[in-house]
Order: sequence, then structure tokens, then C-alpha cells
Amino acid sequence: MATSFSATKLLQPLPPLNSSVRSTDKNTLLSNHFKDSSFFLGSTHKLSLKKPFSPPHSQRRSKPVFAVSEVVQDKKLKNDSSLSNLLITKEEGLQLYEDMVLGRAFEDMCAQMYYRGKMFGFVHLYNGQEAVSTGFIKLLKKEDSVVSTYRDHVHALSKGVPARQVMSELFGKTTGCCRGQGGSMHMFSKEHNVLGGFAFIGEGIPVATGAAFTSKYKREVLKEADCDHVTMAFFGDGTCNNGQFFECLNMAALWKLPIIFVVENNLWAIGMSHLRATSDPEIWKKGPAFGMPGVHVDGMDVLKVREVAKEAVARARRGDGPTLVECETYRFRGHSLADPDELRDPTEKNHYAARDPISALKKYMFENNLVNEAELKAIDKKIDELVEDAVEFADESPHPVRSQLLENVFADPRGFGIGPDGRYRCEDPKFTEGTAHV
Repeated sequence: MATSFSATKLLQPLPPLNSSVRSTDKNTLLSNHFKDSSFFLGSTHKLSLKKPFSPPHSQRRSKPVFAVSEVVQDKKLKNDSSLSNLLITKEEGLQLYEDMVLGRAFEDMCAQMYYRGKMFGFVHLYNGQEAVSTGFIKLLKKEDSVVSTYRDHVHALSKGVPARQVMSELFGKTTGCCRGQGGSMHMFSKEHNVLGGFAFIGEGIPVATGAAFTSKYKREVLKEADCDHVTMAFFGDGTCNNGQFFECLNMAALWKLPIIFVVENNLWAIGMSHLRATSDPEIWKKGPAFGMPGVHVDGMDVLKVREVAKEAVARARRGDGPTLVECETYRFRGHSLADPDELRDPTEKNHYAARDPISALKKYMFENNLVNEAELKAIDKKIDELVEDAVEFADESPHPVRSQLLENVFADPRGFGIGPDGRYRCEDPKFTEGTAHV
């Protein structure tokens, strides 16, 4: 097979929901499935493979690309639970658990601080989706890049941005990763190659594609042989009907860029159900349409996500090109902290709450004797202290001075922001004359 996705591992999806079915019928179908605690949209029966995707008149693509829904089968452990059959080692399990708990505890604290008036604007929390961030980003090197959305706090944390810097940014303080000028939706860290959260859906995908092109250019044109850096672009299901998504899939496949497109399909684009917003709800299928593997995985299971991510990252590093991964997940809170979350069915919310990714990882590690309760409680305590410290640090940090508003705006600030005397114009009391009432 052309890709590293072994043919012996491939599964086919359930029959796609017919686009002619009324939305009410689709919702009824889903509600019936919710009665099965193991169900998610990508749950599969073991069926035969589809024929390889081979576009007509494509002489230069000699290798077929398979449309796949899930690259990882559940690995059945032997009765002796030997380590050779485990998906993770103890050290890996503890790392995954710590990162997921950090994301959850940090976001819970953000909710508290928001309602106390410490944060302003819109704040979008990541609760419930931790398996995706942890499963993918913890496999990256520091030199690899991550591009996020407005739901970006946990992506930054997983990539190594200190909790103090992320919290300070949310507080609008100078000690934040963007010196307080980015806020919740625009996390950025040059040091950790977090290339930004983006408030408008889809706008981060071209940036990620450009970052991947940079890696390929360095390696193939500038002959930097050790440049095997990859880029991950995270975005939601609502973005997948936007033009930038399709354009960048095309470019990435055409140039075989080292990028992984990660769709965090939490089934809702703000208040719009995914099933009502797209003609074919199986997003992974759009990958093979452009000549790249499309993978659908249970985004509530960090171990499955991690196995898929390993394959996708390995492909990118080898120079085999991009991968589209649809992670079906669910957010446990409203779209933002300003959202009362009244549109989603309680049955649906309860179904996914019962599949909490952190609880699932704990269960796996306990069942396979990888950890004990004391070790996990020690991590919980460590994270609680770390988050409390981040809040105290952010609260005590200074606000930016007014003159910072004119920094990083113009290439030559003297063209506008600095007067003939060398001082910032905004420091002149007359600068804001007539606008004090605003």
C-alpha cells in the first residue's frame, strides 16, 4: 500500500447519513444510537475495503490512496496483560494524563476567573476535547508548529507554553505570551512555535499550510537535511465548509507538504448541528478527494487518537505528504462562556459526558496495572498548585502601558506613532483629546 496506513488496520464507516433525510430524522437516528454507550459517529463494523481512490488522468500519482475511516483497531490485550500488547508505557501514560488534567483544570479555572471579571471578551473553553490536543501535540518536537483556532488555550499548554504565560494573556497582562495584546483567541509563542489562535474560522489553515511549505522549502531547496519539521492545523467541523479548507487541502496534496489537518468535530458549529450544515457529515472523506489519506477516529479516546497521530506525523516527516484526520469529540460546555448552552439535547450531552477522555485513560491504566491511585492523585495535586500559581502570577502582573498599543503595528513606528521629539504620540495628553468620552 502506498501510505504507512497498513491495509490490515483499515476499517470502513457506517453507511453515510442520506442527505435527503430530514434533519429531524437524523436527530432521531442519533438519539437512538446514544442509547449505546459505545457509539460514536465513526463506530464501525468490520467491512471490506473500498477500491483505492485513483483520480482520472493522473499519470504522476502511481500509488493509490485509500479512503479510510479509522486507522486503528482496538488492540486486544492478552490475558497476561504483557507490556508488549499495551498501547503505552507507564511513563507515557503519566505524561498523557498530566497534560489532559492540566488542560481540564486550567479551563475550569478560566471559567471562574471569567465570571469574576478577570477576563474580558469571548472565552471559549476546551473541556471534553483534551484527548485530541494531548494525543496529537505531545508527539511533536519543539521545532514543529501548531496552528489553532479561538479555542486555543489547551493547544498552547500542550505545546509547552507555560501556564503562567497563558493565564496572564487571558488577564491581558504584559507577562502574557503576547504581552496581553492577544487575549483568549490569539495565543502565540515564537519560542514554542505556536503560530497563533485565530478568531475567524478557517484563517489559520493557510498560515499552517505556509508553515509546512517553509519546512519543505528548507529541506529541498536550502538543503537543510535535518529539517523534518511538521505542522498541525487544528480546526472545527464548521470550518470544513469554508473555501480556505479546500484550497489548502489541494495545495498540501499537490506539493506533498508535511502537514496534518486535524478536524476537531465536536458536532456543533456554535449552535448549528453538524448534521444540518453539511451535505456529507463524514469529513474524513474529503481527504481522499484531494489525494491524501482521510482518517476518522474516536476523539474521546486519547490512545486511539495517539495511534492515528503517530502514523500521520511519521508520514509527514518521511516526506509522504499530508493527512486529514477527523476526530469526533465533544465539548462539555457551551460554545463560549457567554453561551447558555440551551440548544443541545441533554441526552446527547449526557452520552458524551459518560465518555470523558480523562476517565477513560484512568480506567485503561488501572486495568492494565500501569499506575496506582496515589500516583494520579499526586499529579492532580501538582496541577492544582500549578494553576493556582498561574492565577496569582497573572493577577499580580502589570497591565501594558498605553504606548504598547503602537508597537508591532507599523514597520516604522516613526511614520505615525513617534513624534519629532522621539516620544510616543499617545503619551501626549492631546493625542486622545476629543475621545475621552468613548
